[in-house]
Amino acid sequence: MSNLLGIIEARLPEEWIIGYEVKYFYRLIQNYIYKLEQLKQKINYPRIILVNKNNNDLNFLAVFIAAIISNCHVFLCDPRWQKKEWKEVLNLIKPHLILGIDVDYDIKSYQNNLPLLNKGLIMIPTGGTSGNIRFAIHTWETLSESVQGFTDFFNLTEVNSFCILPLHHVSGLMQFLRSFLTQGKIIFYPYNNLKKGILPSSNFEYFFISLVPTQLQLLLTLKPEFLRQFQTILLGGAPPWNSLLTQGRNYKLNLSPTYGMTETASQIVTLKPEYFLQGNNSTGQVLPHAQVTLTEEKLIKIQAKSLFLGYYPNYEPRDYLITDDLGYLDEENYLYILGRNSQKIITGGENVFPKEIENVILETNLVEDIAIIGVADEQWGEAVTAIYTSKDEKNDVNLLKNAIKQKLSPVKQPKYWLKVQQLPRNQQGKLNYRTLQKIATAHLNQKISL
Repeated sequence: MSNLLGIIEARLPEEWIIGYEVKYFYRLIQNYIYKLEQLKQKINYPRIILVNKNNNDLNFLAVFIAAIISNCHVFLCDPRWQKKEWKEVLNLIKPHLILGIDVDYDIKSYQNNLPLLNKGLIMIPTGGTSGNIRFAIHTWETLSESVQGFTDFFNLTEVNSFCILPLHHVSGLMQFLRSFLTQGKIIFYPYNNLKKGILPSSNFEYFFISLVPTQLQLLLTLKPEFLRQFQTILLGGAPPWNSLLTQGRNYKLNLSPTYGMTETASQIVTLKPEYFLQGNNSTGQVLPHAQVTLTEEKLIKIQAKSLFLGYYPNYEPRDYLITDDLGYLDEENYLYILGRNSQKIITGGENVFPKEIENVILETNLVEDIAIIGVADEQWGEAVTAIYTSKDEKNDVNLLKNAIKQKLSPVKQPKYWLKVQQLPRNQQGKLNYRTLQKIATAHLNQKISL
């Protein structure tokens, strides 16, 4: 992996990490390589926890690159984890070095419990919708294949990125890698500044930006003109609702909905902006480095060069991944996502998919946010339950019921409506369904029944 240093050496005269001195970045990497080589004299393939606690992006990336070059196992961790989560993670990893955060932990010389592969592994956290922390095992090669598939799909030789997503997450990390491996430029900009309405004044005509739906919604409210200048706005992390996509088209944004996950090193399906603007409502077409088929149950099956190699500590390379997502491909191989199989609600003997109901309710423009879940019910098996935040406190629940009455069949209309102050979403906009079930249970005696 010494060629990685060569890539940076060749670009020392350039200002490609906008706002940072590349020579300083190069020195940081060299310093960390020295420290890691010292550690390797004590133990082969040390396990390193890496945290970007104080938004020190350059330091985080310097450690990351140094760990790859030094053949160490690096674990990217979320700085927002609390005591209980850190206990779980530390017991799982048993690290030899912790960088970027202070935690109460007695580091010992634990032996390696992964196969000797003559290369370091990259562990990227994923919780899915369950809330349990897992690490998807990747290599420099799987991440590079994702970059290659991206550039082939968009017919690019250079990718410039405007990054507001966290680097420990696959969506943020891949933005850096696309720019790094294609000799493009990258800008790291604090999302909190955007939330405060502090917008950069540079020209981003040739830049990609990656957003989750809640971020897109915020920026459309604050200043849609800011988004108009981007070459492409990648939209992923969670399913977007139809009214949000309609807003994007109304503002003529170069939106590019995507489908992917940590296990596939980000997107493996993408809709190009020109087709989005023409009214295509799919998630897009499959990128060149991947293949998507459907099982008999309509579950999405993925084969990809960027596919993960198991969940740590189980190194289990596989030929394919059958997801929990239901979907279908049209005649032109555009993929449409129906929702998660595990979140499917069976009510009165019929299958109901939350995404459809959520979209209809969002399109009423009466709610700010919505989640549809199934709650155990003696009569229905599962009762369709809406947990939502209201746009206007004056909006009565009967107004909501009447607004969707002619748009959804009776079996799909929520039996219970629970209004809350905020829905439990993570930084990427994904809902925590365990917490939603707890909210439903807590409100059981306050529910509004049809």
